[in-house]
Amino acid sequence: MGGAGLAAFVARGSGGAMSGRALFLDRDGVVNEEVGYLHRTEEVRFVNGIFSLCRTAAALGYRLIVVTNQAGIARGYYSELDFDALMKFMRGELRGEGIELDAVYYCPFHPEHGVGRYRQEHEDRKPGTGMLRRGAREFGVELSQSVLVGDRCSDVGAANAAGLRQAFLISGTEAEACGGQYLAVNSLAEVERWLVERG
Repeated sequence: MGGAGLAAFVARGSGGAMSGRALFLDRDGVVNEEVGYLHRTEEVRFVNGIFSLCRTAAALGYRLIVVTNQAGIARGYYSELDFDALMKFMRGELRGEGIELDAVYYCPFHPEHGVGRYRQEHEDRKPGTGMLRRGAREFGVELSQSVLVGDRCSDVGAANAAGLRQAFLISGTEAEACGGQYLAVNSLAEVERWLVERG
């Protein structure tokens, strides 16, 4: 069954969307392929399975919220305006696939490599929980019913510290196993199946 077909099936079977939970998505390596400090639209390549995952999650009543550390801003590689422009482009591409992100939160700070005002520790920088808690506040999301998909141990740390129901770690980006509780997956299709099986 194709991605759109699965999403339609889920929507029919769930009796309408529910509220109060979110699918939190790291950006680089989860939504788009990791290229290293992405800031140019021509370098955007979406990760295989992200469209289907988002459509199915939305049909199941999950808010779609991107939570991303942006050390490239902190380091001065690109500006917050550059980031905003890139996300406007990406949201447009997602919209063309029938996907509407509820929010995009980012942390432009880094405690060691930041330049000027960006050199600071911040609760939003994962494994800090600031962005997840902001999503909970702004959208009435129950963190204990929400899930996060990331590709770094810092994603797992944030999800665990915020009390999320489940953290998924895409395999292949961390040299060693992360601490904490998570499910390692090789593809976003595995996350999609998990969501469908648990309703």
